[in-house]
Amino acid sequence: MGYVDEDRDQTGGVGTRAAPEGDWEREPQPSDSLRTFGAVVQALREHAGLSRAELGDRVRYSKHTVESVELGRRMPDESFVERAEEALGNTGAIRKAARHLSRGEAGLAAWFRRWARLEREAVSLCTYECRLVPGLLQSEGYARAVFDGTIPLRTDEELEARLTARMERQAMMRQRPTVPFSFIVEEHVFRRRFGDAAAMREMFDHVLERSAPRNVTLQVVPLEMGLHSCLDGPLRILETPERRRLGYSEGQENGRLISAPNEMSLLCQRYETLRSQALNPKESRALLERLRGEL
Repeated sequence: MGYVDEDRDQTGGVGTRAAPEGDWEREPQPSDSLRTFGAVVQALREHAGLSRAELGDRVRYSKHTVESVELGRRMPDESFVERAEEALGNTGAIRKAARHLSRGEAGLAAWFRRWARLEREAVSLCTYECRLVPGLLQSEGYARAVFDGTIPLRTDEELEARLTARMERQAMMRQRPTVPFSFIVEEHVFRRRFGDAAAMREMFDHVLERSAPRNVTLQVVPLEMGLHSCLDGPLRILETPERRRLGYSEGQENGRLISAPNEMSLLCQRYETLRSQALNPKESRALLERLRGEL
């Protein structure tokens, strides 16, 4: 069996613990499942009374590689999983955790990835937005303008990855024609200017097209409506295949998944109240067509 050294010590020399050929590169965006797998390995290692170096000896990887796995920085290969399972008691925990491993999803914020995965399996999805056109309805030009304006500034490669992820996320609306998608959006969101008149018209056309199918409902909250029950911020609610309702709220550099029944009851009440107060779908489309015509 051939092994190569792939870790270096702090002095810059080659590490003395050999790692298997084909050892993994550091993950650019650690996923939640990688962090969870790493926590399982660390907990079992500590329970066994082993240091990272000692576990490295048993699994034939360097202590630095063991550390990277435990911190969710590397995707473990099958050899690591099997050897770690044997070295840490054959409880089955490591093999089971490995079944759920997935890499970070490029272009999606770390705090949004779990919600994005839930979206793909949801049997219904409701969105209230007061800041931007919802991501599932954004035109490419609108999405690009949003990413161009983010701080910190992104490289061209990062911007393209985010743009691609957003456009690919929209595909689920076309691929799932029997899933109800409900959107409630503040009128001022559509009035906010970006780019030139052509870019604005493209945005309106895209929103009107995406909201045209029978399973998609778009309602606009008119400016003259005043204050209402959802002013605490943007809100998303989905229903899982098990008929469980989950919510998601997002702020500056963070997002929160909500599952507590009492909180979900309040969020659903707020959303349903606002849905009864917003313009109906026909009125909403007429408003968007009028705004487009004014450009």
